[in-house]
Amino acid sequence: MAIFRDANAAPHLHPVPNSVEDSKPSSAVHDRPIGDIIRRKKNLSPDQVDQVLQFQREKGVRFGEAAVALGLASDDDVMFALSQQFHYPYAPDQRRELGSELITATQPFSHQAEAFRAIRSQLMMRLFTNEEPRRALAVVSPDSGDGKTFFSSNLAVVLSQLGGRTLLVDADLRGPRQHEVFELDTSSGLSGILSGRAETNVIKHVPNLPSLFVLPVGITPPNPLELVERPAFGLLIRELLNKFDHVIVDTPAAVYGSDATVIAAKCGAALVVARQGKSKVSRLQDLVATLTGSPAKLAGVIMNEH
Repeated sequence: MAIFRDANAAPHLHPVPNSVEDSKPSSAVHDRPIGDIIRRKKNLSPDQVDQVLQFQREKGVRFGEAAVALGLASDDDVMFALSQQFHYPYAPDQRRELGSELITATQPFSHQAEAFRAIRSQLMMRLFTNEEPRRALAVVSPDSGDGKTFFSSNLAVVLSQLGGRTLLVDADLRGPRQHEVFELDTSSGLSGILSGRAETNVIKHVPNLPSLFVLPVGITPPNPLELVERPAFGLLIRELLNKFDHVIVDTPAAVYGSDATVIAAKCGAALVVARQGKSKVSRLQDLVATLTGSPAKLAGVIMNEH
C-alpha cells in the first residue's frame, strides 16, 4: 500500500501490488484433519504414521494424543494443528523468539491471552457495534512504563484473530516501539505521511497473522504534537477506518504532553491503561477527566497487572 499527499491535501491510500486488498484471507475454507496437519508439520514418515494410527486404535485416543504419547509430537504441535483446523492464527515455533511481547500470538492459550480476549469481548459489545459510529481506538496511559505498547499490540492481535482486517497505528511520535515489537523497517511511516512526503509501503503485513497490519512511525520527528494536530491526521484516520475493520492507535504517555488526548479526540475513542502499583492516582484521574471532557468516547480503564 502506498500513501501520498501534498502539504495541502488529505492523505490518500492507493492500493498497489501486495496491498491490503490483495492480502485478504481467501473466502474458501479448506478443512484438514488434525492428523494430516501434524504429519506435515513434523514430517512424519509413513511408518511413523502407521505407529500413531495403531496406537490410536488400541488406546481409543485421538491422533494428536497418540502422537504425543509416542514422542512423535508435542502438546504445542497439537495446539498448532487445532489452530489451523479452526482457522485461528497462531505463530509457529520459528517465530516464537521474535516479538516476545506478543503473547496473544505466541501463547494464545495462556492466562494473559485469555485476559486480552475478555477485554476484546467487552469492546465488541460496547464500542465496536453496528449501533455505534465507526471509531478508531487510541490506547493512552498516564506515564511511561505503564505497558501501553504491550497492551495495544496484543489487543490488535486478538482483534485480528476474529478474522476482520485490523490495523495497529504507532502514533507515539516521541518514543515509538511498535517497530521493535513486530521487527519492522523504520525508513517510512506515519511521520512521513503527516509531514507531506510521498511514502510507499508504509503499512506492513504481519507474517503468520493474515488479518493484522501495522503502520509504524517511521523517522521520529522533532515536532510530534504539531504533526498530530494537523487536519491530515484526522483525515488519515477516517480513511483508514474505511479500509480496516478495526484501527488501534498507540500514543505517547500523557506525561510527555497533550499528544495522547489530541490523538484520542481524532480517533473518536480512548482506552486508558495504568500499571498496578506504579501509576499515580492523581495522574490517572487527571487523564480520565481530560478525556471525559474531550470528543473521544472513553471506553474504559485497564489496570495492567503484568
